[in-house]
This record gives sequence, structure tokens and C-alpha cells, in this order.
Amino acid sequence: MTPCLAITPGEPAGIGPDIVLQSAMQAHAVRTLAIADPTLMRERARQLGLALRIVELDSEIPSRPAPAGELWVRPSPLGASCQPGQLNPANSRYVLQTLDLAIEGCQAGTYQGMVTAPVHKAVINDAGIPFTGHTEYLAAKTGTPRVVMMLASSKLRVALVTTHLPLRAVSDSINSTLLRQTIDILRHDLQRFFAIRQPHIAVLGLNPHAGEGGHLGREEIEIIEPVLDACRKRGYQLSGPLPADTAFSPQNLERVDAFLAMYHDQGLPVLKSSSFGGAVNLTLGLPIVRTSVDHGTALELAGSGRASNASLLQAIDMAAAMATSRSSKTASA
Repeated sequence: MTPCLAITPGEPAGIGPDIVLQSAMQAHAVRTLAIADPTLMRERARQLGLALRIVELDSEIPSRPAPAGELWVRPSPLGASCQPGQLNPANSRYVLQTLDLAIEGCQAGTYQGMVTAPVHKAVINDAGIPFTGHTEYLAAKTGTPRVVMMLASSKLRVALVTTHLPLRAVSDSINSTLLRQTIDILRHDLQRFFAIRQPHIAVLGLNPHAGEGGHLGREEIEIIEPVLDACRKRGYQLSGPLPADTAFSPQNLERVDAFLAMYHDQGLPVLKSSSFGGAVNLTLGLPIVRTSVDHGTALELAGSGRASNASLLQAIDMAAAMATSRSSKTASA
């Protein structure tokens, strides 16, 4: 039986439903199932002009992948009617409910992984629900003390020490324990999911010029370098701390398996500038497989038919490969 992946369409007013529907127009090597409001998906398919058969599944999941032009949906009702491009806080709990159902299904073994379309953080917070992002939400729901956000494309992998924090909070958040745990998780999952026996990880400094010998900040001297030295003694292959402005050189891109940035906008702009719409967001360290698209809700494109599903297709393929790798390693253990 092929793996089954749960797909959450994310913010209903955004392009998430669009790209999920578009992706169902072609056959996949694995079983995929959307957790969504069936009425929303049918109405959006009509708006997009997609001749798509939507099949509601309440219990048993077929053993073979859906054919092209067919979308399996596990029903989860909207909180209010939805129009493309028009945010409504009344649907925020619906968005989180789809995530909860996917997480629960993965934990129960019903699904072998989950793939998430983009959510709109601001409207969820406007509904009075504290929410900083998928990464933090998944960690809390699975009881995982430490996870790592990584974006991957065919050219580059970039992981983050800190994720969705104001810039003024980044320095205070970076400490030896956090950095060591992040490196451990990144190395472990590069081995587990990407079959890299001895990953070469390039670690960026926090400050310009990696601190310039302490003249532009001492985090490199007092935190980053001691952690890297300790990890190297454990057999880890690490470079750094490297200045962020020169770390992504052609030479490093050839020899490095993953880059570790200290904060969100230090490393991700480099990856997205070269691979936007074709990269995948992964949450490492979880007890379940989770991938996501590399873009936002693009409210202005919702319902127009102009949204690209390229990143979602990549996320599905990567989740399938990760689920298969995890299953094979579990079977051989």
C-alpha cells in the first residue's frame, strides 16, 4: 500500500484551495487526501473551471492513489462562507481544525505525512488565537520541545536557528543549548531523510562579517564557535561561523549539504531568490513527516487560476520520499 499524505489547504480565502485542486488534476505516486470543506472545494473548482471529481471520505481510504482529475476530501466544515481574497477571522478555527485533524491522523498512522498550504497568521491572531506559524504550532501539538525549519530546493538547503521572531529578539534567543540542539536535529534528519551519511553543514555567524573578531558583536566568540568546536569533536562536519554575505558562494554551494542561518531573513531570501515557487518548507525533528509550500496566501490571486502549484507538487513529492525513507528505516530497525 502506498503512503497516504494529508493535505491542508490553509487559508480558505487564499490560493491554498486553488493549488490543491490544480494538483489533483494529475495523478500522484502516493495517495493524497485533502482535509477541507467539500463545498468550498467544489465552489473553487467551479470558479477555476476545473472539471474535477470531489469524493468525500469519512472513513476508509482507498488502497491505491486517486486517478488524475479526482480529489479525495475528508470533510471539515468552514466557520463562515468564504470569498476568494476576502479574509474572515470566523474561519480561523477551521484552518486550525484542518491542521489538528492532519496531525492526529499522522500520529495514529492513518496518514504517513502531512503537506500544508499557506495560512494567514494575521487573521488567525485577529480571531483572538495566538499563532506564530505552522512550525511552532506543530511542535506544540506534537509535544516536541525542539524543531527546525528548513527550506529545500534542488540547489540549496537552508535551516534556521530561530524562526518567527522580531529582529530585536534574535540575539537574546540564541544560546549554546538552542544552537547545539538545532545542529543535532539538522544533522540527524539530513541522514534520515536525505541519505547523507556525513552531512557538511555551513553555519552562518549572527553579526556582519561574523562579528569581525568581536568588534561587531561577540555571539560568534562566546556562543557559536564553542558549540561548533564541541560538535566537531563528536565527528560532525561543520564550517563556520561564516559571514552571511559570502557564505553562499559557488564553491560552498558545491560542497555544502545545508546552510544553518541564525534567523529567518538571513538565509531564506537567498534560497527564495533562486528557487521561489519551487522550494519546499520542511519541519525537522517532529515525530511525523511535514512539508509545505515556500510561499504565502497570495490573496490577490485566489480564484483567478493564475496561482502556480509548483511548490505544492514539490512538497508532495518530498513528503512522499521522506515517508518512504522513514518507513524503510523503521522496517529495518
